[in-house]
This record gives sequence, C-alpha cells and structure tokens, in this order.
Amino acid sequence: MTTMFASINVGSYEVGMKIFEFSSRREVKEIDCVRYRIELGKDTYTTGKISVKKIEELCGILNDFVRIMNGYKVNTYRACATSSVREAKNWMLVLEHIKRMTGLTVEVLDNSEERFLDYKSIAFGEKNFYKIIQNGTAIVDVGSGSIQICLFDNDKLVTTQNIRMGNLRVREKVADLARETIHMEEMVEELINNELVSFKKMYLKDREIKNLIITGDYILELLKKPSVATEEFLEMYGSIIDKRPEEIAKQYGIPSESASMILPSVTIYKRLIEEMGAEKIWMPGLDLSDGIAYNYAQKNKFIRAGHNFEDDIVAAARIIAKRYQCNKSHIKNLENLALPIFDKIRKVSGLGSRQRLLLQIAVILHGCGKYINLSNGAECSYSIIMATEIIGLSLKERQIIASVVKYNTLEFSYEDVIGRDGITETDYLLIMKLTAILRVANALDRSHKQKFDKVHFSIRDGELLIHVETAEDITLERGLFPPKADYFEEVFHIRPVIRQKKMM
Repeated sequence: MTTMFASINVGSYEVGMKIFEFSSRREVKEIDCVRYRIELGKDTYTTGKISVKKIEELCGILNDFVRIMNGYKVNTYRACATSSVREAKNWMLVLEHIKRMTGLTVEVLDNSEERFLDYKSIAFGEKNFYKIIQNGTAIVDVGSGSIQICLFDNDKLVTTQNIRMGNLRVREKVADLARETIHMEEMVEELINNELVSFKKMYLKDREIKNLIITGDYILELLKKPSVATEEFLEMYGSIIDKRPEEIAKQYGIPSESASMILPSVTIYKRLIEEMGAEKIWMPGLDLSDGIAYNYAQKNKFIRAGHNFEDDIVAAARIIAKRYQCNKSHIKNLENLALPIFDKIRKVSGLGSRQRLLLQIAVILHGCGKYINLSNGAECSYSIIMATEIIGLSLKERQIIASVVKYNTLEFSYEDVIGRDGITETDYLLIMKLTAILRVANALDRSHKQKFDKVHFSIRDGELLIHVETAEDITLERGLFPPKADYFEEVFHIRPVIRQKKMM
C-alpha cells in the first residue's frame, strides 16, 4: 500500500510543493517538485503586511498546486507558511482568503517548529548525518528572515540560537545603499558582524567546530557537490562576489529572479565559516518541504528515525537551565519523582507521551527565574520561557510549560489563564494536570536535599501511595504536603499519600 503526500512550503520569496510516495517498505520517494517565485517577504519586511495583489497571486499559485495534487491523487497534504506570513500584521486575513479561494488550510509555523523540521530533513536525508555530528558540528540555516544555528557535539545538541538577519531581510536593508557602493558584501558583513561575534563569545568559546552543514536555496548549485573543504567554499565566494546577480544566474543556471538572494546568503555563510573555523562544509540540498514530508512519514511509521529528536528538545532545555544556574541535583530528583507519577496515573489522566515531554521540560526549567529575582521567581521563570525559543516546541507548548512553571508556586483560577496568549479550555485542563503533578513532586523535595534513597509509587483504593525509604527527618515535606495533595486529588480524584519506611 502506498500513500501520496504533498508538502507545501509558503516561503518568503518562493512557494514550493513536493509530491512524495510513501510505501509499506519504509521508503520515501520524491515524485515531483514545483516552485514559484513570489516575494511575500518583501512586503512583510518593508510594509509589515502582505499586499492584496500578492495574496491574489499566491492563491493562483496554490490553485495550480491543488490541480497538480489532484492529478497525482494525493491522499493527504500539509501546507506551512514561515516568517513572511508569521510576521505579517494581516496574517489571519491571508490564511482565511487562501482557505476560501483554494480550499487549502495553511499552518503558520513558529520559528522553532520551522527550524526543527529543517533539522529533521537533514537528519533523515543526509546519509552521513549521524557520523558527522559525532564531532563538533554546526547546522546553519540561512532563511529569508533569520539565521538559525544549531551546535552538536558527541551526537548531542549543545545549543540552538536564532539571529533575525536572513538573506531577504538583509537584502532589503541594504538595497537602497547598494547603489552607492560596488561592495555590497561589506555592508552585509557590517550588518551581521555584531550578532555573530556575540554568538561566538556566548556559545562557541573553546568549542571546536569541524563540520558546517548549511541549508538554503541554490548553494548546492554554486558548489556542484554535496561537500567541500572550507578552501573550496571560500574560492567560490571570491569568484562570485564581484558579479552582478544576472551574471551569477547565467553562469550557474539559477533563476534570474532568485539570484539577488545569493550574495547575501554566501556572505553570511562566509562570515560564519570564519567565526567557527570549520574544516568541511556539507550541503544536503534539502529544504522545509522535505522536513514536512519526513515528519509525516515518521509519525505515521512509514520510516524509522535513527535519532531521538525528543532528546534534542530535552537537551536544549537543560542548556537553558544551566545558563540560569538551576539546581542540577534538585532537577534530577524532580524528574525521578514527577515522571514516574505521570506514568503511574497515565490511564486516568488521559495524557500521552507529548504531554509527558512538556512536564519534563517544566521540571527542568521550573527554577530558572530565581536567577533574576528570588522573591518573584515564578513570574520571572514564565517570562524567561516565553522569551526563549526551544527547538521542536511550538509557541503554544511553551505557553503551557511557562504556565505550569508559574503556577507551581502561585495560585491560579480559570479567569487568570483562559484566553491569555490564546490559551483554550483544553490547554487550561492540561496546565492544571501538569501543575498538579509538578506540585506534588516539588513538595517531596521541598528542602532540595534529596532525602529519599528509594521511591516507588502504587495506586490502591483511590490513593497514590508514595513509598519512600529514608533515614532523614521528613517533617518539612510531610507538613507542606497536604495542600499539594488536595489539589492533586481535585484534578485526578486520586489522593497522594506518603508512606515512609525508615532506614537504619
């Protein structure tokens, strides 16, 4: 049995669609690829809105896509828009008009979701990926609106950061000034240098980056092969930097209307190579459409991932916790308490694996606000989480995590939460459930002394029995536990009860 899937990428200067065939033999085959040039981002980054003319043009393109999908008898699709729509003030009107005129539902991705899908496309599509990231590696995605940098070492994600200086945004900033100089690349470098130097100081330090995996349109066409030594990249850069866009287009067979994006892109890559000191450059030639398809195939078990992507989300959270000097021992202890509680009540809670991940992230980050203000740590934690992108988590998921962390220590009601930042009733119920678990777990280590040598949980006669073995005095934990147990019982109709076995 085969499934025909269409992935549609509504980008900032191009709209593309790829048709994939998924088979029961765990194969992913690209059947067709169509791309249309339309600079939605030019409108957004200069006027803040997408014009009516551009919206109509976009709908015409998407109607062409629908006809192609029908011709291939596509079973299902996913259409995603990125920063050009995300940052447009009239984005809701854009999506509503697309739905009405084409029948397509377009999803606006948060930056962290977009970059996570880009990352997945590389992990699935680059056959050497797992070998490459054993050593210091940076994945750099230069998009139209921003640059995303993900650092890996020993197969683990070290950090991921976003810099709002993409190729289209940069091109528009220097467009008027370009007439006054023949060295546009120097202005591009001046625009991005401060951000790159700051990134290096904060995140590279003594870290050695051997490999640079870069994504972006037409880079592969410039270099003609999927990997090159740094010297070859810099040689290519030197050969095109003084050329006009139309000359680049003719020499490399790149669409002339896209060639204006090449110089900002390669200049950004060149500066990153210089700052990181990478030895080898890899270009998988993949894009967001591939990530959308691989993500669908993985979720529907057409393919298996050789890499645990949730581990990357957890790793990113641990990096944030380290940055804000969270108590590592306390976090580890709370994970060993909160997650087993979650697992024990899974059937009655109605929660699944994704919600378990959100709870784990909340545990890891619950104390980050104390770095800023000890007496107002809950509010500060909320602000930090909302202001920090975590790759692989949507904005809504960050809102849920931030709320759980905030209300771990603060009281809240339906009126306090519902409607805030788009929180729905379903989200509110999830926040209540995760908060109840975190409160109980946190109460069991209220002293931050990790007093329990062994803990195990059981459910009997409407009670969650928490069996602890310890020689320590747990008077504090027992004394502060009842209000947390009351709330837990209110949410789950199960009463947490501490059962102590004293050790000699």
